[in-house]
Amino acid sequence: MEEWDEHRSAVFGAAYRILGTVTEAEDVTQDVWLRAAAADRSDVRDLRAWLVTLAARTSYNVLKSARVRREQYVGPWLPEPLLTGEDAAAKVLLDESLSTAMLVVMETLTPAERVALVMHDVFELPFDQIAEVLGTTSAAGRKLASRARTRLAKVKDRPPASRAETERLLLAFRAATELGDLAGLVALLDPDAVYVADGGGKTRTAQKPVSGADRIAALAIRVLGLARADTSRIVEVNGVPALATYRSGQLIWLDTVEIHDGRITELRRLANPDKLGHI
Repeated sequence: MEEWDEHRSAVFGAAYRILGTVTEAEDVTQDVWLRAAAADRSDVRDLRAWLVTLAARTSYNVLKSARVRREQYVGPWLPEPLLTGEDAAAKVLLDESLSTAMLVVMETLTPAERVALVMHDVFELPFDQIAEVLGTTSAAGRKLASRARTRLAKVKDRPPASRAETERLLLAFRAATELGDLAGLVALLDPDAVYVADGGGKTRTAQKPVSGADRIAALAIRVLGLARADTSRIVEVNGVPALATYRSGQLIWLDTVEIHDGRITELRRLANPDKLGHI
């Protein structure tokens, strides 16, 4: 299909936003390509919209079956990081809906709400088309998107930190952790900061979110000492800087942060090796 390269990023982008995992989004993208290549597209007027709709329908079915697995997930669930920027193997549409913070909140939506939001707010598809995917009415699809929008409002209304400030705080956090500088770490954290770690039961991580600057700082120093990490570097994931930490060349975790008034309000650490393999 000659036009595939032009639209692949939209197909993958729709699947990733709905599913929150790179692996499943790649599978959906491959499935859409195979179906599109074999389909009679003579009546298709807008190929991009047709492909995104097919991706949304396939992702919706995958997400419904995946809900049980995610409900049984060990510890907090974080989305699989998507490499963007210079390290990315392929380009994808970047906007606020791709951020880790947004994807975390989207995980609390129902599958139908998630599909309606992505199809309408990101890809500007009409509600009659969304209704066909969800097996409902246009009015119901509109309500689903509205409910999802309300749930995401807190994240969308939060002003993002600059790239430079994010990198500075990530590197300062790492440096203070290596030095065992408890006071220095506490100074970088908001007093009510929250630490969320996703090990998926595969690595030792906190099974519940940890709150409070003092507790997070002490935990960060202890975990780094146990991990025997030897290097780290800034990478771009989901459109923002993240800190990748390695041991003997192997990526062992990836940190992303939310920042307000110059301090870290949320530290998310992805340590599940199943979610890091593609980085």
